[in-house]
Amino acid sequence: QVQLVESGGGLVQAGGSLRLSCAASVNTFSINAMGWYRQCPGKQRDLVATISSRGNTNFADSVKDRFTISRDNAKNTVYLQMNSLKPEDTAVYLCNVKGSTWYLDYWGQGTQVTVSS
Repeated sequence: QVQLVESGGGLVQAGGSLRLSCAASVNTFSINAMGWYRQCPGKQRDLVATISSRGNTNFADSVKDRFTISRDNAKNTVYLQMNSLKPEDTAVYLCNVKGSTWYLDYWGQGTQVTVSS
């Protein structure tokens, strides 16, 4: 009933840019917040950026001056534009979609971002 398809990850040198996309197929509820989290193997999952249905955004301090999040509500798609990438940004990036209630919370499979120095 809910499917999130992520794309745009890859290998990039420090200082480069990538744009991640997440297309959500949701049939039974309206999407409220969309966002991106990241996780390294054996480490916790951390918030990168979120955006509400009204366009309000929230960023991790480590990325707020370098990343931009946006969404296309008609396409149920969220984007993460990542500029000035650093090796510390290397992680699996996971798309997250939330509805208006706590149990409407879904995750994509993740897309790998690797930044070389």
